[in-house]
Order: sequence, then C-alpha cells, then structure tokens
Amino acid sequence: MNMQVDTMDIVATTAYLIGVRKSAWEKQFSESCPQLLKELDGKRESRIIRSLCKIRTTLMQKFKHTDNEIRYEMKNLDTLPQWYDVDDIRQLMRWDVPIILVNTRAQEYSIHINDLISRHIDACKGLYPEWIKWEYIRDLFVIPKYTSTTIMKHEFAKYMEKIQMYPYQVYMHWKPQEVGNLFHTDGKFLSLLYDMHGDYFDDRSKFRDAAEETKNNIYDFINRSYRTVLVVDCENSDVYKLYSVLKNLNSDEINKIGKIILYDDQHTTNGWDYLEKMISIPVEHIEVDRVTDHKSLVDMKVATGVCQEFYRNDVDSFILLSSDSDYWGLISSLPEAKFLVMHEYAKLGHAIREKFEEHETPNCSIDDFCTGNIEDLKRIVLINELRAYLPEILQHNGKELAVQLFEQARIEASENEINNFYNRYIKTLRLKIDNDGNFSIEVNY
Repeated sequence: MNMQVDTMDIVATTAYLIGVRKSAWEKQFSESCPQLLKELDGKRESRIIRSLCKIRTTLMQKFKHTDNEIRYEMKNLDTLPQWYDVDDIRQLMRWDVPIILVNTRAQEYSIHINDLISRHIDACKGLYPEWIKWEYIRDLFVIPKYTSTTIMKHEFAKYMEKIQMYPYQVYMHWKPQEVGNLFHTDGKFLSLLYDMHGDYFDDRSKFRDAAEETKNNIYDFINRSYRTVLVVDCENSDVYKLYSVLKNLNSDEINKIGKIILYDDQHTTNGWDYLEKMISIPVEHIEVDRVTDHKSLVDMKVATGVCQEFYRNDVDSFILLSSDSDYWGLISSLPEAKFLVMHEYAKLGHAIREKFEEHETPNCSIDDFCTGNIEDLKRIVLINELRAYLPEILQHNGKELAVQLFEQARIEASENEINNFYNRYIKTLRLKIDNDGNFSIEVNY
C-alpha cells in the first residue's frame, strides 16, 4: 500500500526567510522539521534575509507612522522598538549590513531595504535543493524595479488591501489569491509557485515521503532485534532511493543497524562507491566477480552471506533490499531469522507480493521515501564522473556531456535538473596553473 505524506522543509525554509513569527513557525513546522529552525538560526545568510524581510513588512504596515516619527520626532528605525525588532537591526549592523541611514524618510528606506534584500538573497540559494528553479523562489523576495515610486506604491496598496491573503500577513512579492495556507505543504507550495510562472511541477517524489506508520514499522523491527544488518543486492536496487530511505529515517534509530553489506556487480552505478561517505552506519562493500559476462553471481553471494551472518555472527534480523523474487527461497529457508524486505514497486512481481501477505512478511517500498533531499550524494557522484572527463573535455559538447553524466550515474532527472548541473558545474569549469606551470581544469565544487 502506497502510504505517503507531503514534506514541509521547503515551505518551512521560505516561511523563516520571509519573517514569519517564530511562535507561528514553531506551531506549524517544529514537529515535521525539528532541527531546521536551529540550522537556519545558525546561518548568517538566512538570518540576514529574515531580518530584512521582517523590517520590510513592518515598514509597509507602519509606513506613515514611521515617516512621521522620523520627520517630526527625529527618530530612526533603531529607536522605534515598539514596531521594529532592535535586536535584528543591531545584528545586521554587526554583520556590516548598513540598515540604518541618516536623514532618510520612509520612502527612501523602502528602496534601501529592498536593495539590501536584492543584494543578499542569492546567498540563500544553497538553502534550497538544486532541482527547484531558484528564480521562482527569488521572485518571492525581490520586487522588480523597486526604485520606481509607482511600483512601490502599487505593491504597498496591494499588500494593505489584501493582507489577509499573505501567509501569516507577512509581505512577500506575489499575486495574492485565495489559496488557503500557501505554506501548508511543499507539494501545495511548489504547485502554486510554478503555476505563478506559467510552469508546472510534477515530480511528486521530490516532496512526498513515507508515512510515519511506515517509518515506525521499520523502527519497531530494528528495536525488536538483537542484531540487525541491512543487506543490499546492488544489482537490483537503486542507490539513490536507498539513500533517500536512510536520509529520511530518524538517525538515532537507523544507527542501531550493525552494518550495511553491499553485494555489488561490475555493471552497477558508481554511486555505491560513495554511499559510505554519506552515512554513519558501517558499510561492507563486496564486489562480486562474474564467471562470464552473461551471468551474475550477486544473488548467490547474498544468500550465502546472509546465512554466514546468521550462523556465525549472531545476526538475527535482516533488512533485505531487493525486488528479486528469488530471495523468497532464502527467506523461507531461514525461519528462525527475521526479515524486513525493502523493494521497488515497479520491480516487484505479483507472486512475491502474495507471499509477503500470506506469510505476513514485513515489507515496504523505497519508492515511498522523499528524494528531494538527496542532492549531496547525486552531486558527489556526478562531480566525480565529470572529473573523469576533464583530460579530454575539449572533445565534448558541454550540454551533451551533462546528459551523458546523468545517464552514467543512473540518475533519473528532469531537463531542469540537468540544465542546473550544466550551468553550475560544467559552464564554470576553470583552467588553473600551479606554481610549477602545470595546467589543470578545476570543477567549481
């Protein structure tokens, strides 16, 4: 059964940056994104944009009052604590963000603050995954032609007239409409965000994650075990989907897994070579040689390896990652061992599904887990594939090479993701020369 829920990391990040009150932020997002607030608070780039957006919202809400206080009472933003967060202002000044100006009216402040947001927002690009079109996110923060008095009057009037349509009544640059809570889930937000730009977002795997029931079943299986090992048939499994499972499960729970054993074949993706660098669970990587090119021995090695772990190393529980129905012979031959099978929907046959149901064998699909937060593994695999081409890079077309790299890494990607990689890493390749005069090509990574 496909049991999934929408993620909330992207909307939580955006809500933080536009300046949603922390009490409201925590009420909606703290349960689904328990570590995110601490992470965002710890980054200068996110703190700067959040503070600037908060000040911009307050200036729009208190525009006339602020102007009167500046004009008649010789006040400034940092001496109006009843409206402006003085701690934000002081921190911006400590970070050399010149928020306070002298002899400056509210209208000039509006231009100045929007200019600061425009100059600092791109530093937050790394807070979002590469598969999102950054220009769409950026447009929520930057008002085009903000130096125009006509434009700013229009934005002010629109905001004050339809303030109830703005998420949490905080200003951002968009066409307000009755959509309920724009920040309800990543899925809703991305659909509306892309629609605002005449585009369509349809990769549900990026914002859909396994339900808590699925995750709790995995935790329960591990906790009921004396010793658990995750065994992977690399030939019949997707390394990126496995990483999405590990990335979206509670680290304290999955770190109870004793080790991961990868049974690999020479024809699989190089992604398996980098998995160990990305996780904290010990990894044993077994390369299985072929007797002939037409016959793989991975399934035989998996079966014998599981038996050895059970009889020699006191492993009583196995999480088996494979969609190959042949492994039912292994599972049924070790009735004293406990198995939880992870599989892929498209590769699992009807007969093995019936066996799972008949024998009440716990199982789940790795397709259910969110793939939107696994860019770090994809990036390291693609970069290393790219580096292999550097000595002969001039013989290739850059755009064609980008497509080829994704195919070699066996990463399913949209045209937008491939273009992002091309623009960020191939177009920015640089020729370097060392102190001895030797040339090399450097990847901007």
